[in-house]
Amino acid sequence: MNIEKHISSCAHEALRSLYGDVAAEAVQVQKTRKEFDGDYTLVVFPFLKQSRKSPELTAEEVGRKICEMCPEVESFNVVKGFLNMSLATSFWRELFCGLVLDGGFGFGHKGEDRVMVEYSSPNTNKPLHLGHVRNNLLGYSVSRILEAAGGNVFKVNLVNDRGVHICKSMLAWQLFSDGETPQSSGMKGDHLVGKYYVAFDAEYKKQVKELTSGGMSEEEAKKEAPVMKQAQEMLRRWEAKDPEVYALWERMNGWVYEGFDKTYADMGVSFDKIYYESQTYLLGKELVEEGLAKGVFYRRDDNSVWIDLTSDGLDEKLLLRGDGTSVYMTQDMGTALSRHDEFGFDKMIYVVGNEQNYHFQVLKLILKKLGYDWADNIYHLSYGMVELPNGKMKSREGTVVDADDLIAEMVSTAYDMSKQMGKLDGYSDDEAMEIARKVGMGALKYFILKVDPKKTMLFNPQESIDFNGNTGPFIQYTYARIRSVLRKAEGMGIEVPAGVDGSFVPAPKEVELIKLINDFENVVRDAAAAMSPSVVAAYCYDLAKEFNQYYHDFSFIREDDPAVRASRLAIASFTSVVLDRALSLLGIEVPERM
Repeated sequence: MNIEKHISSCAHEALRSLYGDVAAEAVQVQKTRKEFDGDYTLVVFPFLKQSRKSPELTAEEVGRKICEMCPEVESFNVVKGFLNMSLATSFWRELFCGLVLDGGFGFGHKGEDRVMVEYSSPNTNKPLHLGHVRNNLLGYSVSRILEAAGGNVFKVNLVNDRGVHICKSMLAWQLFSDGETPQSSGMKGDHLVGKYYVAFDAEYKKQVKELTSGGMSEEEAKKEAPVMKQAQEMLRRWEAKDPEVYALWERMNGWVYEGFDKTYADMGVSFDKIYYESQTYLLGKELVEEGLAKGVFYRRDDNSVWIDLTSDGLDEKLLLRGDGTSVYMTQDMGTALSRHDEFGFDKMIYVVGNEQNYHFQVLKLILKKLGYDWADNIYHLSYGMVELPNGKMKSREGTVVDADDLIAEMVSTAYDMSKQMGKLDGYSDDEAMEIARKVGMGALKYFILKVDPKKTMLFNPQESIDFNGNTGPFIQYTYARIRSVLRKAEGMGIEVPAGVDGSFVPAPKEVELIKLINDFENVVRDAAAAMSPSVVAAYCYDLAKEFNQYYHDFSFIREDDPAVRASRLAIASFTSVVLDRALSLLGIEVPERM
């Protein structure tokens, strides 16, 4: 229930009955600040002209009228021009019972909006790394949040499976592999291909150094290095559908896809459809021809195609190279058009790092100039990079944090820490490893998603796995603690009701917990509007903290009064339900035992 909206409506009616016509937008109700008594506060300054009284007298008059007209408001106090209202404990009790009965509490009903979210977008020349982890976890969580807020969400992935960077790995494999395969090497396919991407870079740097030592400028050497020319020629042969190059491309990409699928499964993310640039870049070429015909694009003497955006405050942008090969912008244009034709999306969200801000600004502008007004519905969810304590990652030099290694390390660390703390005592090896998997992945996901997407983040695995503080394991442990209490009650034959007893009078701490539980709907809505899982993460932490204080201050199973005991167990039970639902929006699983 949106209590603020309800109280605002009550206050509006009271003001109208006192002072006549009052604009609804002038009625400002907000949560009372913690240093004052009350639940919700009305600012009365906008109504002084109509009341013709001081702020204090106006607030007193309005407070009495609200108490008279709104039975939920039990009392009030005035601090200058601020009317602080306290709601009856019976209201909070009944509100809680209503929330429990709402089977889909927190999740909105499906609306009309069709939302497509693109995330992951890996290259098939290397395995997924820490940067991809943030991208995937962010994209998947945003998709779940938008869906919970009522959107019809379609999750997609665009695999960068073509281009000169792909040819670099292919060429290096031809030159240096001696026929090595995932089967013969025992390596995951994406790791094997990534090995040869690094090998290409090493050979390229070696050749550039040799050319510069022979008197050539570094800029010229980078262009003339034989291995780079071979890779560029391989790309031309690929675009010409050369059978030999195409067969190698399909074979090595197949290795990579098997590796990606394993990593995605371990990460707990999925897609409704996967697009491949090799299938969409030709659509972009068709759009280039359309733009040339309309005079939106122009062709230079070297046969390359450009668009001049200087009048829009940008620069000139290459759309097709002189040799006819396409660039990222070309294929993104084609992919966007094919998606809109296929799904007619109301919003297309690209989850891509902030180094591509300019790219998406240009993409929208080009599509608009081609006459596609739906380009206004394209949104770039720009997020900050992930940095390490020792600096940035570089794929070509093999200095990235590999996603598979990171996942394995998180699970292993969770296992070791849980075992040292005695949290795995009494469990079989399989059960212990499953708990460790949930805790390790929960730690990783929470640590990444609790940071505002727009911010660059410093990733420190050691800080993420901690059973105290603002971490995933702390919240998961709170859930497991509640489930343990409920199992103990069940084992003693104590029934846990769905709602609280009609005679139950919630204590102030219980009211605070009910308030926080009720906020879940607003949190989902706010997180969807901001496209920020960090809003949900902060809520999970606040709810876990609030419950732990409640657990510390009150008895549950040992409570002598059966009605009070049952009501407290009901509050605990529904807290665990809300924690589970909130964490699920972050892609985090909850262990029943820890």
